[in-house]
Amino acid sequence: MSEREDSRRQAGIRRRAVELDGRPALLAAARELRRRLPGDAGFGDPLSMAGDDPASLVGRQVSALTPARPSALRELGLGALQMWQSLSERSGRGRGDRPLALLFTDLVGFSRWALTVGDDVAVELLRQVGAVVEGAVLEHGGTVVKRLGDGLMAAFDEPDAAVRAALDAHERLVEVEVVGYSPRMRAGVHAGRPRRIGGDYLGVDVNVAARVGEAAKAGEVLVTAETCERLPAGAFEAGRPRRLRAPGVPKGFQVRSVRLGSADRG
Repeated sequence: MSEREDSRRQAGIRRRAVELDGRPALLAAARELRRRLPGDAGFGDPLSMAGDDPASLVGRQVSALTPARPSALRELGLGALQMWQSLSERSGRGRGDRPLALLFTDLVGFSRWALTVGDDVAVELLRQVGAVVEGAVLEHGGTVVKRLGDGLMAAFDEPDAAVRAALDAHERLVEVEVVGYSPRMRAGVHAGRPRRIGGDYLGVDVNVAARVGEAAKAGEVLVTAETCERLPAGAFEAGRPRRLRAPGVPKGFQVRSVRLGSADRG
């Protein structure tokens, strides 16, 4: 066989393989299989692969190397990664749809102050605040999900750990001062079942937790009333319930200001 004939033969094989890979019946079967597999059947888009876990890292490589056209082989490859991600979550290396407590923090009045001192001073303050708040999160077994300018979002297995982390951060921030400015943090905690997508969490519970954080006052840890019921008896003191009115929050939702119980403060 001549070199030209061999080249034509290989080109024909590739063409038939591409045609087979894109057949509607095979694509439908591969996608149906993915729907039946555990994990996120939509794994493969930028949102679902935004994390730094191994499945997301490999998924981004697969997407970069595989064609943009519909492909049964690509679907099967992503299906395998989908299962890998799901198994990792179940074994504790990630988070699935199990209950979590979400903490949102930010600094009150930081933006106005930053405009008066310039970027270098503002960044120095954020470095010190980040070390304090993230340190408290990690010490209480939490995970920093993402940094949000002058605040952050963190996830915890239990709500009391999230509340303690926020209270500890408040206490330690008293010692932070940059060019005469002392930061004032507010924090919100809500427990629910957020859905993990890539390296982030989405859903109503995330929206509620963020709104609770926004509703808190400087120096306050605000917790949804239903989450307060899950806190250990006597460990904390909760203020009177007040209604939370904010976009995306169910009507009648209540929050309470929480601080350490008298035994812990002593």
